[in-house]
Amino acid sequence: MPPPQSGSVGRRIAYYRSVARPKLTQQQLADRASVALGTIRKIERGERGVTDGTLDAIAGALGVDPSLLVADREHVSTRIREALPGLSAAIAAYDVPEDGPVRPLSELRSAVAGATAWRLSSRYLQIVRTMPDLLAELARAAQIQQGVGRAEFATLLVTAYRCADSAAYKCGARDLSARLVELMRWASHGAEDPLLSAAVSYVRTETFFAARAHISGLRALEQAIDACPGPVSTEAIAARGALHMRAAVIAGRAGRTDAADAHLTEARTLGDRVPEGVYRGTAFGPDSVRVHEVSVAVSLGDDHVQHALDVAREWKPPPGLPAERRSGFYIELARAQLWGGLMDDSFESLKAARRIAPQHTREHPWVREDAATLRRLKRADSETLTNFAEWCHPA
Repeated sequence: MPPPQSGSVGRRIAYYRSVARPKLTQQQLADRASVALGTIRKIERGERGVTDGTLDAIAGALGVDPSLLVADREHVSTRIREALPGLSAAIAAYDVPEDGPVRPLSELRSAVAGATAWRLSSRYLQIVRTMPDLLAELARAAQIQQGVGRAEFATLLVTAYRCADSAAYKCGARDLSARLVELMRWASHGAEDPLLSAAVSYVRTETFFAARAHISGLRALEQAIDACPGPVSTEAIAARGALHMRAAVIAGRAGRTDAADAHLTEARTLGDRVPEGVYRGTAFGPDSVRVHEVSVAVSLGDDHVQHALDVAREWKPPPGLPAERRSGFYIELARAQLWGGLMDDSFESLKAARRIAPQHTREHPWVREDAATLRRLKRADSETLTNFAEWCHPA
């Protein structure tokens, strides 16, 4: 049974409760969400509304994005944007955090791991709501920690900044994103970990994409590859391979076909040496390289677009790949299909991206552009396309 496309929040909650693995009773959902059983029953029957806090708690208990539970998904995007100033305030005081409690290291590790899981599944609302307090707490911890543990607190701080940056960058707050990237670079010095530095270089490429400074970005990545430890351990192989993946894409955006092909070949060779997984916060392995193969083809455009279509005919990203990466594949594929005149396929790919990671899809500028183009070209399907185009229109 497909998820309901319209109707009450209650019907959506009941649907996702029924398809959860394992399936949840109303009592189990209530217990997981710390919400009264009577409240769950009334919400599902449509007898009462849902506050933002209750909606977030239920979504968390179901393991889904809150935007999947509401018809007015614009509301979720508005909440994300309204929370971004809190991130700005938190990083403004990165070196002078307010006094406050600091949890044990084990609890901070769990909090950062949870935020990373949200990042990989494109759950930006959860990130922006929790990250300001977590960043402040980590800043306090880093200041008071001495000795061997100081490097780990620096690593946690870098990882948390990366999570915050994902929400800022994907939601178009480019200046805030650039500040977070610089703080990642600053904090990484305290970790004294070259593989973490490689991960920061991977993320820094966002600033070059945003500025369309593709040649400079390629140069920075090639310097990072030179500085990366040799591909001996699994994590070192993944770090170097991820940098090559990123370099291939930005070389494609720069129109450097030879460089794009060379970096993609290196990434493919390294990807075949490790299992698909998340290494230092970055997904890498054979499947991630295949996703980037499509991205490179779309970046190069023209005669290369057919290669993206050929890849997609033979392969689809497996469910185990992070949601952000899977939705990104379908967003890139939709553009290739649009350019190839496959308008129905393009729209299906956009809808697939939305099902996988709605917040990521809604905030992606290519989705807005391509949905508008499809709406203009496919007037016979104007109602369905209009609904989709209005859903992804910027606030």
